Amino acid sequence: MHQTNYQLFDFLDFDISLNGNERLWRALPPLSFSENNGDIYVKIPFQKQINSNEITPDFSVQPVEYTLRIRAYANNVLRVSAVFDGEMPENSEMIECNLLQPNKLSLIADKTFWKIIDSNGKTKAIFDFTPQTTEFWSDLQPAPQPTLRLTFYPDGKNEVKLSDYDMFSPTRHDAFALAMVERDGKPNRITCSFKAKQDECFMGTGERFAKMDLSSKTVELRNQDGQGVNNRRTYKNIPFYLSTENYGLFLHTSYFSKFSFADHSTRSVQILAEEAILDLFLIGGDKPEDILLEYRKLTGFPSMPPLWSFGIWMSRMTYFAADEVNEICEHLRRDDFPCDVIHLDTGWFETDWLCEWKFNKKRFPNPEQFIKNLKDKGFRISLWQLPYIAYNAEQYSEAVENNYICRTERKIQGASNFSVQDYAGTIDFTYPAATEWYKRLLQNLLEMGVACIKADFGEDIHTDAQYHSMSPAKLQNLYPLLYQKAAYDVTQKVTGEGIIWARAAWAGCQRFPLHWGGDAASSWDGLGGSLKGGLHFGLSGFAFWSHDVPGFHSLPDFMNSPLDTELYVRWTQFGVFSSHIRYHGSHKREPWYYPQIQDIIRYWWKLRYQLIPYIIEQSKKSVESGFPLLRALYLHHPDDKTCRHIDDQYYFGENILVAPLLTAGGVRDIYLPEGEWINFFTRQSYKGNQWLKNVETPLDQMPVFVKYGAKIPLYPDDVNCTDEMDLSKTIWEEFGLRD
Repeated sequence: MHQTNYQLFDFLDFDISLNGNERLWRALPPLSFSENNGDIYVKIPFQKQINSNEITPDFSVQPVEYTLRIRAYANNVLRVSAVFDGEMPENSEMIECNLLQPNKLSLIADKTFWKIIDSNGKTKAIFDFTPQTTEFWSDLQPAPQPTLRLTFYPDGKNEVKLSDYDMFSPTRHDAFALAMVERDGKPNRITCSFKAKQDECFMGTGERFAKMDLSSKTVELRNQDGQGVNNRRTYKNIPFYLSTENYGLFLHTSYFSKFSFADHSTRSVQILAEEAILDLFLIGGDKPEDILLEYRKLTGFPSMPPLWSFGIWMSRMTYFAADEVNEICEHLRRDDFPCDVIHLDTGWFETDWLCEWKFNKKRFPNPEQFIKNLKDKGFRISLWQLPYIAYNAEQYSEAVENNYICRTERKIQGASNFSVQDYAGTIDFTYPAATEWYKRLLQNLLEMGVACIKADFGEDIHTDAQYHSMSPAKLQNLYPLLYQKAAYDVTQKVTGEGIIWARAAWAGCQRFPLHWGGDAASSWDGLGGSLKGGLHFGLSGFAFWSHDVPGFHSLPDFMNSPLDTELYVRWTQFGVFSSHIRYHGSHKREPWYYPQIQDIIRYWWKLRYQLIPYIIEQSKKSVESGFPLLRALYLHHPDDKTCRHIDDQYYFGENILVAPLLTAGGVRDIYLPEGEWINFFTRQSYKGNQWLKNVETPLDQMPVFVKYGAKIPLYPDDVNCTDEMDLSKTIWEEFGLRD
């Protein structure tokens, strides 16, 4: 459909012919209020509008009243809810409110305003009834309709104001403060809008492969196979954003939603959710980390991954036999490449891609002994699988007979299904019996000694199917949370270590680390897109994130174009300064296949193990705070407007600034924020608040800077794997000591 540039069609999704039996209902000023158990309930009438892009009231229909509930948590979180059909929302799989205590609200009423205050006397919201100032000159245009004029103060200081009069004329609107769309006589979807300031920036919303500032973008929150990291599709949508106006917004829904960041209208942030419930959390704070901390208190904190997971992971698509894996492990040790994890992708089954959770008996004749032998040498095993059952899978009959998979006749399809398997259905994690069945499949493998399950896919489900206790529309985005929780829980139960390797995500999935960036192209564009996605992901509540080094697929021949060795090195350097580092992809990934650079790669792998004490230190801080390990510069410099737009540099923990090479040639500009910086390798000192222009960096080096005076814990000895590390040997290097 061609873009109309009218909000009714392009954002609210009305049929352009206006024949879709849909009608718009706009919120009017509130009528009354009540207080109950510390919550404020406000009766708000909604007026039906004539079915036209010219927004005018349909006075043949009486307004309908709905209730807006306002609840406060702690000192800086407001929950705003309205139900147009169904029940008032409380908790869900996404929410863990136990860390936030309710804060009792009360309302003071006057003729010109209603003021909501908390138990500390702080103003939390104001309903404005002040008469609009007019000076009559013409009746060429009708008077504007009355609307909801409401300002929130989630932390008692910073205002977040509904966008009450975003329009050209009283009949031509670009946004609505609060409205509902009715379809076939029933509430169908909701929208609300907040005022956007001219220099306001927006970040987050998941693994967004976009510039740091999302202004002038409308993002659709629907998980799907990203098929790369350079398009609008993404595996990980999170209905949460950060604003540089010191607030964050979490839309508590799993239905299809949209955020429009000063896009359809430069005056408004607009929200659309395809359900008849509005439930959002406004989070205030003086610093972005404070806001992210409160968001984690709502949706859950990441757990700490095990030590070995911070070592090197070696993989490709795919290893097919125990002998092949053993030879690779021997080669790694023989050539002095430290490594902790070997990942087996699709080839460990009886038939490649046919996921049956069982080893091929001929190619892996004794999997228990195979796993044990590798573990004795310091290698742990990670296994690929997915949450779909194929028609020719061993488990198909059992799954169908017991309703462990959804009921449908459609076959799941998608360009990332490289196999010839026809999938009969999606495992139904809304059904407890199906969840336990799935856990048993994994338990058998984990009891053999497998250390980690790659919980691949999960972005797409059968949407024309029946599930045990949830509609497909509600489940689509929520599915990764249920899927990953099951895999994580059984892994933790059997091995005592909580870890998975997952691709999809929704709000709450940060509790179950860790996630990686999916199928990036092995190209400079793939490298840059991966970093952008990781930065936004870290601004969405997630602490740990990784990516396939040096990209997953080749170009232009998907499976067969050879790797660029310069890119291999630069991506390796980026991986060393990421929370986790895994080599994977459709072509040879082992370093000895690239003899001209293998000595450089070995150096950087050894550096990774030297950095593990620092990574552990910063990871522990990240799981207790709002910080990710890989941090946008904005997190540490929210008042530096330059940092709001930098998406090719990042903090690695709190003390290290990384400027990876994202283009060929080894030349880039580097921005140093305020303070004094010490080059990690040369110890050269630099003043902050400046650009270093056209910095040339040889292939074996990388621009990395440390805060002056910071003490970086490092491991002093070479090791083959983390099993050989005695962290009591850790040394602390202080950067910037003066003679």
